[in-house]
Amino acid sequence: MIKVKDAMERNVIKFHVDDKISDVSQKLRDNKISGAPIVDEDLKVIGIISEGDIMRLLEVHSPRLNLILPSPLDVIELPIRMKHELDEIAEDMNRAASVHIGEIMTKRVYTVKEEDDISDAAQFMDTHSVNRLPVVDDDGKLIGIITRGDLISAMVRME
Repeated sequence: MIKVKDAMERNVIKFHVDDKISDVSQKLRDNKISGAPIVDEDLKVIGIISEGDIMRLLEVHSPRLNLILPSPLDVIELPIRMKHELDEIAEDMNRAASVHIGEIMTKRVYTVKEEDDISDAAQFMDTHSVNRLPVVDDDGKLIGIITRGDLISAMVRME
């Protein structure tokens, strides 16, 4: 049986609770990953940040238009309403960029050990609807991460 240690990534992108969303978002994008663990000063996993957490921070704005039979006032007001909507979106983005990830991170973190079977990790991810599992040692310190992609790659290598 393949163990988690055979499929996990040891070079883990990780963050701290006081990192800003703007910096975290950029690092996620630069590294082409959708989430990462958050650790304390002792490297113990205390949370997970994902693109979903960041997206939930932003409010959704959509113009309210009567597109069936717009009144003359709708036509006149449309540019003003659109400008207002764009201003609200920009304000939300600026506000979100200054938030620390500790405020929005997922605090309930599921972890695995490096000696666990990857089939157990896969089942766990499926059962709990998570895309990644931090790999920790016996003291709870981060030593790696395993993602759905890592599991698929390991299964392909088995054949």
